[in-house]
Amino acid sequence: MSLNRNEKQTVVTDVAAQAARSQTLALAEYRGMTVEHLNALRKTAREKGVYLHVLKNTLARRAVAGTGFEVASAAMVGPLIYGFSEDAVAAAKVISDFAKGNDKLIVKAGAYAGKKLDAEGVKALASIPSKEVLLAQLLGLMQSPVARMARVLAAIAEKRAGPAAGEAPAGAAEAAPAAA
Repeated sequence: MSLNRNEKQTVVTDVAAQAARSQTLALAEYRGMTVEHLNALRKTAREKGVYLHVLKNTLARRAVAGTGFEVASAAMVGPLIYGFSEDAVAAAKVISDFAKGNDKLIVKAGAYAGKKLDAEGVKALASIPSKEVLLAQLLGLMQSPVARMARVLAAIAEKRAGPAAGEAPAGAAEAAPAAA
């Protein structure tokens, strides 16, 4: 079913708006994939916050014109699925991870920060941990010295207070019979 001019303009506007909000674009060829596999890919993409869409390449080129994703226009050839994400690695990760389990999905190219990525670049971007994981690692690194210092201070305080606390009950026990 072909789209009329107004429908095409609406698609271009929607994709351009999504491209303006996104940091990453990942392109993959889906030739030979079953509907079930495409639906599973779409479900995974939705869960990860990735805008995944099959577009006509000419409409996609028009939508990314004037954005940082325009550098990937030359790679927009053949039956492609487009993944846009606001998270820097989400689109690349969703498509690369799905491609590992499905040999019909072939990572073609992408764009990040105004730079064109080849298939290996998209896979490398996908191997970077997500923002949440990186923040958790950073927080762990920041807490580590503080936690070690707290443990050392607690051990020192316990060591100093330990024998004194042990002597007080014994001394109190000896003083109690003498008083009687």
